[in-house]
Amino acid sequence: MADNKLRLKIRGLSGLVLAASASIAVGAVPKSDGVQPASYSPVVRDETVTNLYWGDTHLHTRSSADAFTAHNEGITREDAFRFAMGLPVRASNGMAVKLRRPLDFLVVTDHAEYLGVFARLNEGRDPVLMRWPLGQRWAEMLRSAEQRVGLGEEFADAIQSTDPAKKTPESVRQSIWDEVWQAADRFNAPSRFSAFSGYEWTSMLKGDNLHRIVMFRDGGEKVGQTLPFSAQDSTDPEDLWAALQTYEDMTGGQVLAIAHNGNVSNGRMFAPETLSGVALSSDYARRRSRWEPVYEMTQVKGTGETHPALSPTDEFANFEIWDKGNISLSAPKQGWMLRYEYARSGLLEGLAHEQRIGINPFKFGMIGSSDSHTGYSAVAEHDFWGKFPESEPSANRVEAKMAGVLQESWELGASGLAAVWAPENSREAIFAAFKRREVYGTTGSRIMLRFFGGFDFAPGDVDRPNYAQIGYRKGVPMGGDLIGGLKKGRRPSFMVVAAKDPDEANLDRIQIVKGWVDGKGQLREKVYDVALSDGRRVNRRTGKAPPVGNTVDLKTATYTNSIGDPELAVQWTDPNFDPSIRAFYYVRVIEIPKPRWTAYDAVFFQRAMKAGIPMTVQDRAYSSPIWYEP
Repeated sequence: MADNKLRLKIRGLSGLVLAASASIAVGAVPKSDGVQPASYSPVVRDETVTNLYWGDTHLHTRSSADAFTAHNEGITREDAFRFAMGLPVRASNGMAVKLRRPLDFLVVTDHAEYLGVFARLNEGRDPVLMRWPLGQRWAEMLRSAEQRVGLGEEFADAIQSTDPAKKTPESVRQSIWDEVWQAADRFNAPSRFSAFSGYEWTSMLKGDNLHRIVMFRDGGEKVGQTLPFSAQDSTDPEDLWAALQTYEDMTGGQVLAIAHNGNVSNGRMFAPETLSGVALSSDYARRRSRWEPVYEMTQVKGTGETHPALSPTDEFANFEIWDKGNISLSAPKQGWMLRYEYARSGLLEGLAHEQRIGINPFKFGMIGSSDSHTGYSAVAEHDFWGKFPESEPSANRVEAKMAGVLQESWELGASGLAAVWAPENSREAIFAAFKRREVYGTTGSRIMLRFFGGFDFAPGDVDRPNYAQIGYRKGVPMGGDLIGGLKKGRRPSFMVVAAKDPDEANLDRIQIVKGWVDGKGQLREKVYDVALSDGRRVNRRTGKAPPVGNTVDLKTATYTNSIGDPELAVQWTDPNFDPSIRAFYYVRVIEIPKPRWTAYDAVFFQRAMKAGIPMTVQDRAYSSPIWYEP
């Protein structure tokens, strides 16, 4: 066992060396006079070289009205960018905080509705706002501790209102939006850190979540020509897509939307009908797939891969689940809703729609992000800084209620991160990776994950040091389409390589999740254990693998990497492949158990946790799917 783990560690290290050498090639190659000989460097010759970049596409500062009313009054978008780049900032509770491992990219996504208004009202520095009747009322409420309690509820009702009197004056909207894109442009540093302009569109129908993140590829010369499209303009996603189309037509720029938290949409996120009650059409499917290539599947408000009721044979389905009701808990959850709320079932629904209308409306890659309302993207279990000011470190935060969320703090997940495979760290390259869905998400750990599918992989290709180049040359990466198996009469095979976060837990296993629609029109799914650590094997009788074990000591909030493996790699062929049936495949990588942030709190603050609070966690990574098309 020890020899095997040493071999894996050496292999993982060599992969890091390859990535480092690839990053050196970023930038223009100087030209010389006369004939220029071909470069000896394989990186220069190979256009398929990609590097792994980590980021967060969903982060709020004091410019979000809900964050401000929850007592985040000081953390600005500039602070958010500084923190993501590894610089120290001062948290809302007065403590100094610094990200030990900086991010590679960040989208600051404050809510479009009343963007930056409360911060300006509190400062009293905007004469236009102070003459606005609603602004005058809210400014008074901000100054009164008693009235401030009700301010959150009042603005939550107003964000869906189409009443012109409740809309922020346009000159104020423009000046605040100018501050947004100017900050992103100042912190954008190609090859070192990519800072994106963005916002959150906050559609919430009767408390049912339909939120989308809007992410711009462009700089201020284009982004500055538009204004954020808010829920006060429309609560229908189709109208948001039309606004994004207008932006691209007007500026020649590029923009996309990222939906999130279908788990609190009460059946609306992947519903079979539009908001107007019309069955999904090919036109709708084409537009949704065009504007929403990626779905945020894990974050603070639950991990939305699947649900035990939807995947009863999946032993890892019950992970960081929020399933009590909609986002405001104004309506309870009903069983029928689950089918239209989770990523796996959404992918299955997409296949079924494709059979009927010819286009898949739910063909999305998967990422994670934080949805932090503190202004800093901190997602580590062992260093949990909360996601709202009320959940920043304190002895009593575990059972504190979250303003506007109505959950206890212990239910907050430390998730998550977005991972991108791109040739360089730039806005253009990272945005392009989102568009082609060569992205994946984790619940906090920086697990390295590669996933390729193809018809022409040779046995043992995954064991070659240049397996990634082989994957691009002979197949497609995560997010891609495999086409033509029926014509060729061959089975596709898949290469998966995963390596642990260098500072986190070893890996338990690699799984491939398959989804398809059978000949009777039934939605089907199956989870395959394709690589297991510690030499374990799947039991042929039960179809399950033995547990990896558990080294967690809750008394000290520690664990050891004496179980599991630092890296797992496998080349797998679907034993039940039917060349005539559409299917998707995605990878789930699971770590060994480690202490959850609640366990670290119990030790640090020396307090007992009440029964039912989870104290361990198995963090994981989820790839974007590869779709097979006959």
